[in-house]
Amino acid sequence: MLRDRTLRLQFGHRLEAVCVLGTRLSVDVFGAAPPEAVNFSVKHSQDVSVEVLSHDQSDLAPANGAKQWLLDPATFLQIQMTQPSVETNDSKVTVGYYGDNGEHPINQAGIFLTGIGISLDVDADHDGVVEKNNPKKATWTWGPDGQGAILLVNCDKENPFSSTEDYQDEKIFSKEDLEDMSRMILRTQGPGRLPAGYEMVLHIPLSDSDKVGVFYLQNPFFGQRYIHILGRRKLSHVVKYTGGSAELEFFVEGLRFPDESFDGLVSIYVSLLEPMAEGIPQTPIFTDTVVFRVAPWIMTPNILPPISVFVCSVKDNYLFLKEINSLVSKAGCQISVCSRYMNRGDRWMQDEIEFGYIQAPHKQFPVVLDSPRDGGLKHFAVKEILGPDFGYVTQEPLFEIVTSLDSFGNLEVSPPVSVHGKEYPLGRILIGSSFPISGGRRMTKVVRNFLQAQRVQSPVELYSDWLTVGHVDEFVTFVPIPGKKQFRMLMASPSICYKFFREKQKEGHGEAIMFKGYSGTDTKRVTINKVLSNDIMVQENQYVQRCIDWNRDILKKELGLKEKDILDLPALFKIDKGGKAMAYFPNMVNMIVLSRNLGVPKPFGPIIEGECCLEQYVSSLLEPLGLACTFIDDISSYHKHLGEVHCGTNVQRKPFAFKWWNMVP
Repeated sequence: MLRDRTLRLQFGHRLEAVCVLGTRLSVDVFGAAPPEAVNFSVKHSQDVSVEVLSHDQSDLAPANGAKQWLLDPATFLQIQMTQPSVETNDSKVTVGYYGDNGEHPINQAGIFLTGIGISLDVDADHDGVVEKNNPKKATWTWGPDGQGAILLVNCDKENPFSSTEDYQDEKIFSKEDLEDMSRMILRTQGPGRLPAGYEMVLHIPLSDSDKVGVFYLQNPFFGQRYIHILGRRKLSHVVKYTGGSAELEFFVEGLRFPDESFDGLVSIYVSLLEPMAEGIPQTPIFTDTVVFRVAPWIMTPNILPPISVFVCSVKDNYLFLKEINSLVSKAGCQISVCSRYMNRGDRWMQDEIEFGYIQAPHKQFPVVLDSPRDGGLKHFAVKEILGPDFGYVTQEPLFEIVTSLDSFGNLEVSPPVSVHGKEYPLGRILIGSSFPISGGRRMTKVVRNFLQAQRVQSPVELYSDWLTVGHVDEFVTFVPIPGKKQFRMLMASPSICYKFFREKQKEGHGEAIMFKGYSGTDTKRVTINKVLSNDIMVQENQYVQRCIDWNRDILKKELGLKEKDILDLPALFKIDKGGKAMAYFPNMVNMIVLSRNLGVPKPFGPIIEGECCLEQYVSSLLEPLGLACTFIDDISSYHKHLGEVHCGTNVQRKPFAFKWWNMVP
């Protein structure tokens, strides 16, 4: 759509005006006419197009001025430049005014025109090319046919001598830093110089100054120095006009992820300013706009292939590390062990961080989300993970109290699902919360708002405050399987455990001993008969099952699941003095998933014919799905500290093949 600008003629004078290609000058003919004028004619240069509009009638004016029109208050001209000027004021439009005789003009008014092409351009169609004047560059739309440029938060660290993310400073350390940014090109066409007093200015609104930064290559023939021109305190920058056909390249970085007060959209403008007179401010006569959406932080579910497993070395987990190492070797991925010096005795790698990634058409890289729990691993993500092409983000509550529910064992994501025709191609985030009518623990608002604001993995709140620790990974996980559904959801189930134990009792195995081979603090002889005869434990687990079933119903509804998509793993819980539940034996749902290789907490279940019957049951459930179960002894190093294998490990995974901008939130 062409943009119009009003211009007023003055009879007896010739004005000077700049006309940007693709815009129109709307000129009032009647207002500049001498009192005795009746008709008018229009004469113009060949590179100018002039239409005479009157009472919804349009007439193209010939260049030679041979035609006359009746003067009327409703008559005006629409002037366009068809090509850029070679010199300033090299085109003109002359209006001649005629009296009754109509032979010779009684007066004239005119305009000297300078045609300039200006286009601020971005990659608006996600193909990696900054195309010229894409009509959708000033808007953002989602979906496979969507349009709009994408911006990455420059949250990695290219400079080894810096302690913070790249976006925290206003410098370019290396060309690799530029690769994290989106290109923006200002294309211009026109004479060797602008008319006197005119300026081109790049600018951003004050509201976006903490969300976007722009760099420009200064003196490209003398050392290539990139200067910071927009962002933070800098709201505008005068662009040097170079004349002819030119392209000025800029690099744009995101400074902030979407959150409660930021919808992820930022705008950058270029304006052509026209001088008036000394002491009078310049006025914008043309503005071109581009819009970027800041790429969201995206979590990766268990069904995606593992890249690297992270785990802590603490004083009592040597054997655990050995078993994890063996499992990682089977899975063919890497392992990263956090030293005791770095972890300060904090073993809960899952609780401290969550791995995800950010993606634009030109670049993607992993980004770790640091939890607000801040235990001994507080500095681990910044000191050990943040680096070139590995970003970092955190959300710190200012006034809220951080609880156990802010640990990221309480932050999971489902595989891709379809719910009543609504597609979630990147899955849905799951977070544990308090019972809807209680005033219990809840993940801090700043973290919940951050997750919600990313828009691509619409979070689901579950009920986890019934647990001592209170994490969703204590009762639900997902495993990959072949086929259309691609996954099964696993849930902890006391009722399945009691049913299984009753079957074994009926088969004559009631005296089968649990915790055999474990020389921990609990040395009492525990059998199937004792578990089944413990009425208090039965009642406690009935309550636990109701809590899990509450979540089961939510998950079925919000993830579009059927009962056939869910597998129940035997689990038992006991209630602590505060009325919260903790696992009685190692909770097998709290496993690590490395493609088809599962690291399952060794349950130390009843031994029947020399084998743990719980291990046999779970293997018979999962191995037909193509999964391999490795049972890992975590009872002394993690279970007795109220956690399991999943709590003590973390997995960086490959990103989705699906491009997030192709979805519709």
